[in-house]
Amino acid sequence: MKTLGQPNAAFAGDHGHPDPELRSILATAYDGGTNYHRAIAALCTARLLLPIVAAGDEGEPGSGPDPDRHAEMAAVLVRSDSGATAVPVFTGIDSLNAWKPDARPVPCTLDDVAATAVETKSAAVVIDLPGPHPLVIEAGVIDELAQGHRLVELPDGGFGWMYLDREDAGDDHGH
Repeated sequence: MKTLGQPNAAFAGDHGHPDPELRSILATAYDGGTNYHRAIAALCTARLLLPIVAAGDEGEPGSGPDPDRHAEMAAVLVRSDSGATAVPVFTGIDSLNAWKPDARPVPCTLDDVAATAVETKSAAVVIDLPGPHPLVIEAGVIDELAQGHRLVELPDGGFGWMYLDREDAGDDHGH
């Protein structure tokens, strides 16, 4: 799963506090109109926290941790009653701790989370599962995000996907 467990210099000094403006946008995501798209667009530029936990066993039962074994970390997945999986991600350490205080928060971007969802064959990404304002992102949007595309609000009030033209990669122009 990429290098989500590795420090990202872009988030150096980040203490995991939620962005109040982002949470305000998430609070209105299901109020109709373009609010859901506006929330996705805001999440595209936000720092998110992906919970990871140690995976696998620690050695023989009753023997304690194996000192020669390095813990492998894995993204946490949640499963619905229907059996579908989702990747939970959080806008702040407060929300993550309310859900699973023993998980390690890894700062990341929404495209990283979407790539994890695709890799794990998850049906959704769930933002702030315990609240204050949960939001579900499903397959079509996840696929665009996993390719590095960002949803942006256009001057006319509509929304579109911004992506880097591979032929002009050195120019850093989106369209």
